[in-house]
Amino acid sequence: MKHILFVCTGNTCRSPMAEGLLRQMARERGVEVDVRSAGVAASWGVPISRHAEGVLRDHSINDRLTSSPLDRDLVEWADLILTLTGSHKSHVLSYFPEAFERVYTLKEYVENDPEVLADLEELDSLTASAELSRALGEAVDATVRQRMIELRQRIPIFDISDPFGGSRDDYESTAAEIRTALDRLLDKLENIG
Repeated sequence: MKHILFVCTGNTCRSPMAEGLLRQMARERGVEVDVRSAGVAASWGVPISRHAEGVLRDHSINDRLTSSPLDRDLVEWADLILTLTGSHKSHVLSYFPEAFERVYTLKEYVENDPEVLADLEELDSLTASAELSRALGEAVDATVRQRMIELRQRIPIFDISDPFGGSRDDYESTAAEIRTALDRLLDKLENIG
């Protein structure tokens, strides 16, 4: 069984919607996964937003979801860490560089363009190396920094829109964006599983 961790900011909107939706969608398709979510700036036990809860309830998902901060135990538990934005991914890599082979944005993980995938793999490797150098107090090589800039300019943006503070329609739109990516994720899991 694959352990999948979704990560966003406060763990009250996007990542709990992704958690609840994936759990349900996987069950419906017969894919065995264990799903959790966390936030890079979350506190323990905060209820999910009322609009996120409403969206999940509209999909017959009545899970009692509360926030959890991202921590080492969750990172070690996860086989796959899917962030909702590139900045969340950067945060995870900054604090847990050893997990770089398991950290992707959700949309990035389900991307299937070979050129984009090659650029992403190279950027992830360079980013992990640069973070390790910084952690050791070493300077990052100028050619590595320049190559990272070039790759970032070519790679599409894989962020899921943030509905925080928005209307119910904003949450519905974000949930639709997440569901589309989760459908592709389940296709991928079925093919590798």
